[in-house]
Amino acid sequence: MKLVINGQHKPIDDSVISVSDLISFLELGVKTVVVEWNDQILSKDLHSTTKLADGDKIEIVHFVGGG
Repeated sequence: MKLVINGQHKPIDDSVISVSDLISFLELGVKTVVVEWNDQILSKDLHSTTKLADGDKIEIVHFVGGG
């Protein structure tokens, strides 16, 4: 499957079915992330039930501490 992630077309393994699978696949698991799926911001409780399809547009923002 091909997704558009943060503006870049990326091939993603077919085992990635949901947004939470994608977060794990991208190794963002424990970080706080905000996900926009096809122009809709998803609350965290929807990550596991939102199914991905070829061509979906995903924007992922995660926060990095520092000073």
